[in-house]
Amino acid sequence: MEFKETQAIYLQIGDYIGEQILLGRWKEGDRILSVRELGVALQVNPNTVMRTFDFLQSLDIIFNKRGVGYFVSEDARSKILNYKRKQFVEQDLPVFFKNIGLLGMSFDEVKVEYDSYLTNQ
Repeated sequence: MEFKETQAIYLQIGDYIGEQILLGRWKEGDRILSVRELGVALQVNPNTVMRTFDFLQSLDIIFNKRGVGYFVSEDARSKILNYKRKQFVEQDLPVFFKNIGLLGMSFDEVKVEYDSYLTNQ
């Protein structure tokens, strides 16, 4: 995993775990990698992974069974989607609307440009 400088590493790891859940690789009730295992796999300090786990627990996306490990919570998928939607509305949409306004583009023009972009990928 390559980390971006624009976001805290623990949040990027949280996004990675969320993606695994959304993609169905980790399902509700599944045990996820331990702090140490994930730290080794991602080549990060276990304290950073622990910060991620604390953050995800605060959102009820994962939970800890003491002495056993961390597991994906019930409704984790919907909790992740709600969190991501909120992030999108609060962070991405304002930038999007600002940019289309500055560029003088209509929504139709944006759609045409995006469709063209997807076609050329």
